[in-house]
Amino acid sequence: MPIYVIPILAIISVALVVYALMPSGNDDEDRVKRRLTGRKQGDPIADLRKQAQDSVAKKMMTKMAPIAVKPVMPKNSAEMSKLRQKLCSAGMRRDNAAQLFLASKTIIGIAGLIGGLLFAWMRGYAFSDAVGVIVLGIAIGFLAPNLWLGSVASKRKEKVKHGLADALDLMVVGVEAGLGLDAAIQRVGDELKNVHPELSEEFQIAVLETQMGIRRSESLENLANRTMVEELRGMVAMINQAERFGTSIARALRNQAEALRMKRRQAAEEKAQQCAVKLMLPLILFIFPSIFVVLAGPAALSFMESGI
Repeated sequence: MPIYVIPILAIISVALVVYALMPSGNDDEDRVKRRLTGRKQGDPIADLRKQAQDSVAKKMMTKMAPIAVKPVMPKNSAEMSKLRQKLCSAGMRRDNAAQLFLASKTIIGIAGLIGGLLFAWMRGYAFSDAVGVIVLGIAIGFLAPNLWLGSVASKRKEKVKHGLADALDLMVVGVEAGLGLDAAIQRVGDELKNVHPELSEEFQIAVLETQMGIRRSESLENLANRTMVEELRGMVAMINQAERFGTSIARALRNQAEALRMKRRQAAEEKAQQCAVKLMLPLILFIFPSIFVVLAGPAALSFMESGI
């Protein structure tokens, strides 16, 4: 068997393990399809096949995750809590989310090691160059999950921030219509489910915490800590202050919504003013040279023909 087949088989094996460890995301979609079509259950053969796949994935995860987590385990509980908070801000709230994330770092790092070995062997690098390529592959493998998690968390934060002004307007309408603050938050979470699902999910979690006996101020603070959005943190502080001093919550919510819309408008104006500066680089690099060639090219050719 050729030597290059071994790293290829190793990469395929690692990819299959990662795919097996990934949770299936079609459960909700299948359930919705069954409800729309009026079927109580799906194909028995397909259900059995899916259950078998899930059981195999769970067994592999249970056996491999603790081993794969050890090389990248955080040094103390503070780092682990930061990781859990980052995962929570990205919308990953499973109990084993941190374990799966750390295991994926190890598995992808091993894949980077194998990829670096394969690349160095195929290019015929010397030993010193091959070591550099392998180290680069390992570094990319370990850093890629962190970059992905940061990207997912930042995108989710922007989505939550984008829907906050609309949520405040709906809360003002609900409170002025006679709803309590908890009922207004629950109603807003239901109404925003299709438009802003991330913010709706956070509101529903806050309502569930309140129904479980947690104080409203504490549940709202947990909401702000989960999302890590400064505007939402300001809204929570404003609601707690209004309740403490007995002021009108509807008026405070309206003022907060107006402030958020003003801030969004100012951010849009700032980006619009930055467009002129950002357009200078492509103009100088791509547009101006072509214009210079078109305008000065004929004159330069005529000078060359005349011998000047």
